[in-house]
Amino acid sequence: MRSPATSAFWRAIALTVLCLALAAPCLAGEAHKPAPAKRGILLVAFGTSVPEAVAAIDSLKSQAEAAFPGVPVRMAYSSKIIRDKIAGEGIVKRAPAQALADMAAEGFTEVAVQSLQSIPGKEFHDIIATAKAMEGMPKGMKKISVGLPLLSTPEDISAAAEAILSCLPKHGKGEAVVLMGHGTEHPANAAYASLQLALWRHDQRVFVATVESTPSLEDVIPALKRQGVRTVHLLPLMSVAGDHAHNDMAGPEEDSWASILKAKGFTPKAQLTGLGSRPAVAKLWIGHLKDAVKALDE
Repeated sequence: MRSPATSAFWRAIALTVLCLALAAPCLAGEAHKPAPAKRGILLVAFGTSVPEAVAAIDSLKSQAEAAFPGVPVRMAYSSKIIRDKIAGEGIVKRAPAQALADMAAEGFTEVAVQSLQSIPGKEFHDIIATAKAMEGMPKGMKKISVGLPLLSTPEDISAAAEAILSCLPKHGKGEAVVLMGHGTEHPANAAYASLQLALWRHDQRVFVATVESTPSLEDVIPALKRQGVRTVHLLPLMSVAGDHAHNDMAGPEEDSWASILKAKGFTPKAQLTGLGSRPAVAKLWIGHLKDAVKALDE
């Protein structure tokens, strides 16, 4: 015959086993509960090897952080040429794919990627391809959204024209402004012509030209002469005033825009300030980022 103490002991054991059995489904559920969402932002610039031009990118990063307090903001350079060049100077910048892989390894589950390109050309479509390839990978990020470049839609172009006009140098009679875009063989190059039309609705003495496509500086010069322009203000139509702005636009070489214009009787005046450093324009990129973050909730 069991003693009362022995019976109490076995009743306690049975009760413990019963509690564990009842709790097992709950514990299993906790083990398989998905990790909480961790959201981040990745800004993708073409990149620059000009130290003073980095300020424009840093400014955009600061504005993104201010727009989304508490959300980590990372940076990537899409140009391999730029990444390799600055690597020789001890500066390491991630490619978009590597930056996303790093964020996945850190446990980010949702990332809004914002392009800092001016037009939706090849660089932008490469970003989209990278995002699609990495979204939903095992143990990777569940959702990646991509924000549009500056000049992507008719509404963008209209807004950009107004923002750009608000920050141009004063140009009176006998003066004009020429904005230097990069240019590309991609169909998105048409955005430059659309921007030109939008600018002309407000100011006939503001011109758009590109380094590597059309319209070119040679296309613009005849119009400058017809208007009797003597002084030409040169500004970059890029997020940063990088190598193109310092050399192709304002450099001392014979084939720079400043030298070409001077040789043709104009007085060139260059401003080495990228669009990312102009608040009215930078605001438009941040607006696209807000759309990309909103898309994560959809």
